[in-house]
Amino acid sequence: MITINQAGCRLMENLNDPALEHVAAFFRAMSVPLRLKILNALRSGERNVGQITADLACSQANASKHLAILAGSGLIEKRQSGTSTYYRIRDPRIYELCDLVCGHVGERLGRDVALHGMFAQATSAPRRPARKPPSAKRTRP
Repeated sequence: MITINQAGCRLMENLNDPALEHVAAFFRAMSVPLRLKILNALRSGERNVGQITADLACSQANASKHLAILAGSGLIEKRQSGTSTYYRIRDPRIYELCDLVCGHVGERLGRDVALHGMFAQATSAPRRPARKPPSAKRTRP
């Protein structure tokens, strides 16, 4: 049974350490930009390694390594057809998670840009000219 309250889903509160390790491994699998690009490439459906490498401009060895990690984490699954292996998303709900995280990151970046703009505006205000340093020699009349 899923327990939901005003704060949202609270399943994580009840997980023991081994279960939290599985959750952390799941997030680690998505912690590399190329893996996120692969997940995006699979949004439109099943693709083989050649199609993925062409879309992402990466080597087949690099793509295969990351596909293996995504498959090992349960994010994608593969299907053999002749000499080709096709990959697809195991559970499309992964995109809900990605969209939630991307929305959060976008809001945070928007705030950072706004703060940076305010800081830049405050520091670019005209300044009074610096005072000339006193000369080393002073002459008395």
